[in-house]
Amino acid sequence: MSLLRNTFRALNRSTESLVRPRTWRLFPLRMGIVVALFAVISPLGAPTIRTGPLWAASPGGDQHASVGQPKNAAPAKDLLVPFRAGETLNYRVIWAAFATAASLQVSVPERRNLFGWATWHFRAALHTQTPVRTLFTIDDEFDSYADAATLETRQYESYLDELGRKSNQVLHFVPVGQASRAPGPDVRVLPGTRDPVGVLYALRGVDWQRTAEFHVPLYDGRDIYQISARLEAGSDMVTVAAGKFSASRIAVRLSRNDKRAPDINFDLWLANDPARTPVAFQSVLPFGSVRAELAALPK
Repeated sequence: MSLLRNTFRALNRSTESLVRPRTWRLFPLRMGIVVALFAVISPLGAPTIRTGPLWAASPGGDQHASVGQPKNAAPAKDLLVPFRAGETLNYRVIWAAFATAASLQVSVPERRNLFGWATWHFRAALHTQTPVRTLFTIDDEFDSYADAATLETRQYESYLDELGRKSNQVLHFVPVGQASRAPGPDVRVLPGTRDPVGVLYALRGVDWQRTAEFHVPLYDGRDIYQISARLEAGSDMVTVAAGKFSASRIAVRLSRNDKRAPDINFDLWLANDPARTPVAFQSVLPFGSVRAELAALPK
């Protein structure tokens, strides 16, 4: 998933002209997950702005029906989660010879009511760092609002500031068969769909000591993926700037149209602590290995 795909694709283009100006072409990179954060976003540049409903799921059957929760249905109970409002996690992103190519911060700013939904607000912010920043400047922010009872996405926002180009996008996720509560255009998605930022918290919500595999659909604003996450090791020892941790190693694989996407997979290490703190992410991509490490203990 590639919250950082934009950064490293742009960096690769810049270094390409410095190293092999005319003879080498960048491998075609499909949208997907890059290490640093569980996130898939639209390609560098302005996203396509929609003015009407968008089907992230294939329309068919009675999917156009707008039906809501029964009037007398009891409110769904909040899902028990290991994170809390106010949590902030900071990472340094390592790529090639750059020990700190970018900084990444993920946080839980609040719990809030969103158009009648009780939601968690998640945020990810990415900034290139010197010396990479001297090649180009990227300052991106992504906000996710996930249902407190299911962690499925209700709203996903991106605020991109890349190489002097700015663009914003707000997507209202509406599962097929349900009525939209938000004003403006909506995105019809499969039930349970997550966004690129929210999927990290969905992975944290899994009890990996009791669960071997986890599957969920993901929509990044352009493409639909199926995420398959599997416990690979229950007690890896991981050393990062924030300290030494015993962690569960989760292999995350993406598929699209029933075909595995080979270049957008990554490994995630979740500390074996009550918060299931993400301590590291790593992916091997066509332009090199990328790793994000927890820089300090959580606030």
